[in-house]
Amino acid sequence: MIIREVEVKDLMKVLQIYNQGIEDRIATLETRTKDQDYIHSWFLHRQGRYVGLVAEDEERNIVGWAAISPYNPRDAYRGVGEISVYIHRDFRGKGIGQRLLKQLEIEASNHDFYKLVLFTFPFNSIGQGLYNKLKYRQVGIFKNQGILDGEFVDVMAMEKILGANC
Repeated sequence: MIIREVEVKDLMKVLQIYNQGIEDRIATLETRTKDQDYIHSWFLHRQGRYVGLVAEDEERNIVGWAAISPYNPRDAYRGVGEISVYIHRDFRGKGIGQRLLKQLEIEASNHDFYKLVLFTFPFNSIGQGLYNKLKYRQVGIFKNQGILDGEFVDVMAMEKILGANC
């Protein structure tokens, strides 16, 4: 397994994996799949400190991705990044997310982030296992934070203060 920065050639596979997350209703409140224009815009914002990473298997297939996004545009939050981790549905629960997230933490530290935050569904047990294993702590749950398929959905906020243990 190779973890590396996302490149233009990876974008259609990154898009496919993101759309799987939307379709499977386990990782985002997005309800409409995204297109090529969306992923190219996403890529333009994944340069410099807001890095995007991909995981390649032995056959050089992209099987997952992770990224840091701005948490808030105010200068006071410059050191806080919001993260996303998405794994191809055929490869979930196989340790790929852990490898991506560990590298993302290293990249975050190298780019002067001191804290990473994420928002997840409380019912996403695979995601919870990953974040708990890497010592993210639950901050709280937003009740009825959004509507997905006509039903209210809670969203859990988690955080990790970065340090020497990244």
